[in-house]
Amino acid sequence: MSKIDHAMHQLQSLEMLANEDRWMNRLHPSVKLFITIFYIVFVVSFSKYQLAGLLAMAIYPAALFIIGELSFKDALHRLRIVLPVVCMVGIINPFLDRNVAITLFGIGISGGVLSMLSLMVKGVLAVLASYLLIATTSIEKICYALRQAHVPKILVSEVLLIYRYLTVLLSEARRVVTAYSLRAPGQKGIAVNAWGSLAGQMLLRSMDRAERVYQSMCLRGFRGEFYPAHQGKMRGTDWLWFLFWTLLLVALRYGNVTELIGKLFV
Repeated sequence: MSKIDHAMHQLQSLEMLANEDRWMNRLHPSVKLFITIFYIVFVVSFSKYQLAGLLAMAIYPAALFIIGELSFKDALHRLRIVLPVVCMVGIINPFLDRNVAITLFGIGISGGVLSMLSLMVKGVLAVLASYLLIATTSIEKICYALRQAHVPKILVSEVLLIYRYLTVLLSEARRVVTAYSLRAPGQKGIAVNAWGSLAGQMLLRSMDRAERVYQSMCLRGFRGEFYPAHQGKMRGTDWLWFLFWTLLLVALRYGNVTELIGKLFV
C-alpha cells in the first residue's frame, strides 16, 4: 500500500469510527465540542511549573478512552507524527532555566525541566482531546455544533469542504503519481526536476475538479451554507454529561486536588 492509499485508508477508518453506533457517539455534538474547548483552555491555563495539576487533567482523556471503547494504541498510531512534534516544544528550556525548582527523592529538578515537561504534557493532552472529539463525532455533527455556536457560516463551510474533499485531492495525487511511475518504470520515487511540473498539473487538475464539484453543488441548491441533519434538542443525559465534566474540570483546575497530588510527589 502506497503512502497516499494509506492516508486515504486512515481518513476513511476515522470517519467510520466516528459514525459507529456507540453511547459516546450519540451524545449531542455541541456538548462534546464545548467540553473539548473548555478542557483545552483549562489545560493551557496552567502555569509552566504546575506539572502535578496537568497530570491530574489526564483523567478526562483516560475516561473517554474507556467509556467510548476506543483503542489508545490506535490513537498513538494515528498521532505518531503529531505527538513527537508537540513534544519538541520547549525542549530548549532546560538550557535556559537551570535553577532548581523542586527536589524529588533527593534529586534537584530545574525549572527548565519542569517547564519543558509541562509544555509536553499540555500538547499531548490537547491533541488527545481533539482526537477524541473527532473519533466520536462526525465532521457533519461538528460543523452543526459550530453553527449552533454562531461560528460564521463561511468558516464552517470551509472546514467541512476541506475535510470532505481531502480524499478527492489525495485521489488526484495518486493518479498523477501512478501516471509518472508508469512512464518511469524502475525509478524509485519522483525525480527532483519533475516536482515542479507535477505540482502544476495537480494544481490545474484540482482547480478543474473543484469547479465541477462547485457546479454540481449549485445545481443541487447550494447557496453558501450547508444544512446538516438536525440533531434535536439536548437530552437529560447530555446535560448531565456536560455538567459533570464542567464541574470536574473546574475542580481539577481551581480546587485543592492539584495541591494534594503535588504533595504526594514532592
